[in-house]
Amino acid sequence: MAQQNWRIFKTHDDYERGMDRLLQLANSDLQPDTDDFDEFELLSLLVGHYEESKFPMDKPDPIEAIKFRMEQQGLTQSDMTRFMGSASKVSEVLNYKRRLSLSMIRRLHKGLGIPADILIQDVNHVEAEDGIKLSDEDIYWAA
Repeated sequence: MAQQNWRIFKTHDDYERGMDRLLQLANSDLQPDTDDFDEFELLSLLVGHYEESKFPMDKPDPIEAIKFRMEQQGLTQSDMTRFMGSASKVSEVLNYKRRLSLSMIRRLHKGLGIPADILIQDVNHVEAEDGIKLSDEDIYWAA
């Protein structure tokens, strides 16, 4: 197939044509340092750019990100006290009863490598002890 001069995808049809060609190349016997390989790399970038701009992914919930990292690293709630303080604070945070403090965010970011931009997001479903949902204005946690 004659190589096409690819440009940034502006329409969904451009994207579909690029995806079709990308899949065709992926299923071929690609060899480094060939025109087909270069086209494959370029199309991968163009497809990625289009998907990021048209289908943005939401960041994960900070508490779910912490739980995921705990699972990945085989950490228990008691292991998390070095990042969040007492066992009761760990439990409250993981059960959405307490917000992350700035010092917790710093320690979790540095110690577990969880991106700070994920940890600093608002958690909209923190509940009071009586189960009533609280808004940001209702909560004042010390760092």
